[in-house]
Amino acid sequence: MTCYDLHSHSTASDGSLEPEALIARAIEKGVDVLALTDHDGTEGIAAAQRAAQGTELHLIAGVEISVTWAKGTVHIIGLNIDPENTVLQQGLTKMRDFRVGRAEEIAARLEKSGISGALEGAKKYASEVMLGRLHFAKFLVEHGHAKDVTDVFKRYLVRNKPGYVPGEWAKLEDAVHWITAAGGQAVIAHPARYKMTATKRRRLITDFKEAGGIGFEVVSGRQHPEEVKELAKLAQQFELLASCGSDFHTPDNTWVELGHLATMPESCTPIWTVFDT
Repeated sequence: MTCYDLHSHSTASDGSLEPEALIARAIEKGVDVLALTDHDGTEGIAAAQRAAQGTELHLIAGVEISVTWAKGTVHIIGLNIDPENTVLQQGLTKMRDFRVGRAEEIAARLEKSGISGALEGAKKYASEVMLGRLHFAKFLVEHGHAKDVTDVFKRYLVRNKPGYVPGEWAKLEDAVHWITAAGGQAVIAHPARYKMTATKRRRLITDFKEAGGIGFEVVSGRQHPEEVKELAKLAQQFELLASCGSDFHTPDNTWVELGHLATMPESCTPIWTVFDT
């Protein structure tokens, strides 16, 4: 049986493995088809493609776009995108520009709370094009302001805490448009992870479908079996294709590993049925 993992990250965003090392680990873990879906950027894809050449692993070019919807943040995966597409890259450039401004504001707010040097410290962990909250978290842990990354987010980087800066990301319809313009398939990432009522989740799915989205992750890392069953039912009800992805970031999180996913329910139509490969 083919092993699909359609959601992973490298050092081009907030993962800890270089694209080449990510490919090597995916092969080691028995993944047959891997999507590299870094946050709001595609800079790691070329290196990953070179590393996958000549191997049995099929690499899918992807991206994970941050979206502001109903005053909250959701993530939309793009699979089988053309990384060189102008519409997509223009949209992602806006996202990167916002990240720069947000990072500067996070650093300024941490400075006011007595923590200096946060911007330069976070940049040590970041790629050239993507600077996010995780990089600030690593800096804060390194300098003893928190015991671990989870502690950082609780104490500094969530609402009503010193380093919190609200995100104004892409509109849902824009993110889906960028993906489809690049020839890709739009997928809602880890829908069970968002703190939503069942009614609100259905509204998100409805808006997503109206924008041109075609699937969501029925199976993802850190997901309870009952959530898989519930999402499989939603996929049927809304006639959406089912995707699966570990959302792998680092080997340090032993509970989230490449290719280690629950079995896709037989009631679902997998998204790879529309792939050209």
